[in-house]
Amino acid sequence: MQINIPPDRHVLIAGPTASGKSALALKIAQAQGGLVVNADALQVYDGWRILTARPDDHDLAAAPHALYGHIGTDSPYSVGDWLKDVAPLFPKQRVIIVGGTGLFFEALTKGLAPIPPISDEIRAQADGMTPEALRAALDTETRARIDLHNRARVQRAWEVQAQTGQSITRWQAETPAPMLALEDTTPLVLEAPKEWLTPRIETRFQQMLAQGVLDEARMMAPNWNPHAPSSKAIGAAELIAHVRGEMTREDAAQAVTIATRQYAKRQRTWFRKRMKDWHQITMPSTDLSTVFNFQH
Repeated sequence: MQINIPPDRHVLIAGPTASGKSALALKIAQAQGGLVVNADALQVYDGWRILTARPDDHDLAAAPHALYGHIGTDSPYSVGDWLKDVAPLFPKQRVIIVGGTGLFFEALTKGLAPIPPISDEIRAQADGMTPEALRAALDTETRARIDLHNRARVQRAWEVQAQTGQSITRWQAETPAPMLALEDTTPLVLEAPKEWLTPRIETRFQQMLAQGVLDEARMMAPNWNPHAPSSKAIGAAELIAHVRGEMTREDAAQAVTIATRQYAKRQRTWFRKRMKDWHQITMPSTDLSTVFNFQH
């Protein structure tokens, strides 16, 4: 069965890392036009361009892109910040929003709870806590609803609870109407089987090495701050350890690929549970034209 891609409708593309979602977004933009918009929480930062697989100069020249590398490496950037950045884009033009951060898509199409900002003091306290301590402090309902293996999600829930005295799940119950209704889009989620995705992850890291990711790590090393938002890029800590002489290149490469596989697994699980009403595209597809009907 083909999936129609109307040229006058916004497109949402979610998928795990290395699944080919950015290539699909570019293909749609070239075939029908549209602004490719980032929905990846780490590709917003201006550091780690290679490591986070931000579009290269060739892709940027092939179609217009937005919200890539526009935030400083040490600046906090929340889901609410992303919504504010994306809000002016889609009323003016057709957008093709692509990324691996499911929470961005959920906030866009289901609404975002009006949670107050987190203070620097609360955030600093959370940064100094272990994942186990953060998880233990959460209420039962919140622990049942979030990915307890995702440090960022657990810490966010703890910060909200500490800041407001109310659990993040209670805040989410007060969520307003969404900015963009799912039925007004063409929502696609790429399902990437482990046996297909794992070799792609390994190959992509080898490509990153060839593209100069170690030089990128050397450039980032002098100002390295493990608590900076951009430092959460998968593999960043391992590459910094390598360029500082604390880890061999082989050990760093193995650690990065393992961490990336684990991250992809968490993404697949999240998409499977939370995006059941999206068009599910099982990869690989040898010929995308057999799956999608790019209407004109």
